[in-house]
Amino acid sequence: MIILDGESLTFEQVCAVAHGAPGEPQVGLAEKAAANVGKAAAAVETLLERGEVAYGITTGFGAFKDKIISLDEVGLLQRNIVVSHAVGVGEPFDTPTVRAVMLIRANTLARGFSGIRLETVELILDCLNRAVHPV
Repeated sequence: MIILDGESLTFEQVCAVAHGAPGEPQVGLAEKAAANVGKAAAAVETLLERGEVAYGITTGFGAFKDKIISLDEVGLLQRNIVVSHAVGVGEPFDTPTVRAVMLIRANTLARGFSGIRLETVELILDCLNRAVHPV
């Protein structure tokens, strides 16, 4: 089993997951990483509860960084940023590349700096372990 902690993922482990059969090797999240992700998500919730201004959470992105987003539109902002990045051109990546990208993204998120919910990181790992691959 490969345990992600956000710090020690190796090239060999990425290759093993990229080219492995579903669930071989299994990928999980270190307890400390899960705690760090949870703390960051809680910090985002606290920002929202306090009504604080935070880039990309209660503001727009890029040129819209000065646009304040109301609390009732924060969820829509997050949905829209995902949708805006959910397009591409050219041929889809092959399965090993998708698996490698998913693993590396989950490992980066495991550092606990993004504010993402723990359930989201766990979903990425569940998808890897069950061979569910986005296009």
